[in-house]
Amino acid sequence: MSLEIVHFPHPMLRFKSQPIKRVDKELRMMAEEMLELMYAHEGVGLAANQVALPLRMFVVNPSGKRGEGEERVIINPVLQRPKGSEADREGCLSLPGLFGDVVRSKQIMLSAYDLKGQAIELKCEGFFARVLQHENDHLDGTMFFDRMTEDARRDLGGALEEFEIDFKSKQAGGAIPSDEELAKQREQWIARYA
Repeated sequence: MSLEIVHFPHPMLRFKSQPIKRVDKELRMMAEEMLELMYAHEGVGLAANQVALPLRMFVVNPSGKRGEGEERVIINPVLQRPKGSEADREGCLSLPGLFGDVVRSKQIMLSAYDLKGQAIELKCEGFFARVLQHENDHLDGTMFFDRMTEDARRDLGGALEEFEIDFKSKQAGGAIPSDEELAKQREQWIARYA
């Protein structure tokens, strides 16, 4: 199976992802492919639903470069104990070329699992905490612009409409499956892993 990054307004981006109950060879290969895609598109994080997988998993590396920084596969994350807040500019691989200021917690606690089933408990702050919050939002069907102020979001309006027009046109032309077919694919993944 070859994964590719889906763009807004793909329905999977608004779907609340399901917890993963089992890890197999295919899921590990998909996690590796997600890391490859993330690096190829110069990202620092990529959530499973950004590649049309309805599962609570994302990959991150705040350096954005293979072999540098700390590469992680995060399964079934829970973010807790937020402290402080700060605004910073964010973008998204599902909305290429679009950026906006988002207020996030400066510090959080991450509880999750890795691909081997080992528990991860981390106190995270700064940019790494921001990346985790952005990717975790994806798993809940929240896009970064949902967290922007109304004025800031209005500035994106035209660009978001262009993404919607492009998506509908590709769907009408058959390059993207129908919403019904996408829903069917989603249910197959959930039956297998959730």
